[in-house]
Amino acid sequence: MIIKPKEYTYHTQLDWLSEKKGRLHSIGKPSMTVACPPEFGGHPNIWTPEDLFVASIEVCIMTTFLWYIKNKKINLLSYKSQAEGTVSMVDNIFQFSSIIIHLDITVSSSVEKDVIKGILKKVEKQCLITQSIKSRISVTADINSG
Repeated sequence: MIIKPKEYTYHTQLDWLSEKKGRLHSIGKPSMTVACPPEFGGHPNIWTPEDLFVASIEVCIMTTFLWYIKNKKINLLSYKSQAEGTVSMVDNIFQFSSIIIHLDITVSSSVEKDVIKGILKKVEKQCLITQSIKSRISVTADINSG
């Protein structure tokens, strides 16, 4: 039996609007205005590549987490997260040196809290996005039972 690895392709399109702004599209999804951030001569109050980079990690952590708890039949009452990405000068170029993601999770029982702690150890290692970048990722969590 020959096993063929799966391969997925994702497509986007970007149209320049003006200055350092554009409109990002992907078929079947809402378009969004994107721009260079103000600290690099861009625009305030518009999603930037830096925002989207940090957000992609945060979303991947959440969806990977949700996959694990579904398989463990955990009764998730709430999930919230906050992410912070730090950009530093490394070898005369800017790059994300670290991303910290803090989760606030509530499950129905204290027994489930222990299961969640084990799941969180796996999530960062299984998230496609975290495995595709060189930035240091840290995931912390407050786990409550309600």
